[in-house]
Amino acid sequence: MRVVVAGAGRLGSQTARALAAAHNDVTLVDIDDDRLAALADRFPARLVAGDAGDPALLERAGAYTADLLIATTGNDDDNLVISLLAKRRFAVPRVAARVNDTENTWLFDHRWGVDTAVPTAAPLISLIEEATEAADTVALLRLSRAGVTVIETAITAHSRTAGRPLAEVRLPSGTVVATVVRGGRPTVPD
Repeated sequence: MRVVVAGAGRLGSQTARALAAAHNDVTLVDIDDDRLAALADRFPARLVAGDAGDPALLERAGAYTADLLIATTGNDDDNLVISLLAKRRFAVPRVAARVNDTENTWLFDHRWGVDTAVPTAAPLISLIEEATEAADTVALLRLSRAGVTVIETAITAHSRTAGRPLAEVRLPSGTVVATVVRGGRPTVPD
């Protein structure tokens, strides 16, 4: 499969590396020459420097022959433009895009050329781990179209939130606690 990955940050480079390891023909695009130079000698994919929002650059990266384009930049506007170009101008059959701000999830659909929206849950998980001092936080389910990630967090006896009422625990905006399990018994908080 021919894949173009736009954005060589952590998510983009890990995605490109995994796809290349699975014997796909991968091209990684990034606007940051230094970032690409740092990857060049140890990276199993073709690297192209430039703005993936530029149609000429996407053409040079192989968008016309790509089976999949993945927009993984840290900017939702850029990811939408890249996705729209991929789908409409280059007729890429499958387009996936990273959603950085969950409030923008509603934009990441077929109207913008996005077949699969991938919300970035890692920052949320990190914030919850920090708020609860729980290192045992796991993403259980991602509902990409809804921009929802269901996670499980274990609160240990040594956590600063242990024994405190849930109402006193400061959680990231938009967090909904669906179930609390104590002593093996699930309860739904008020």
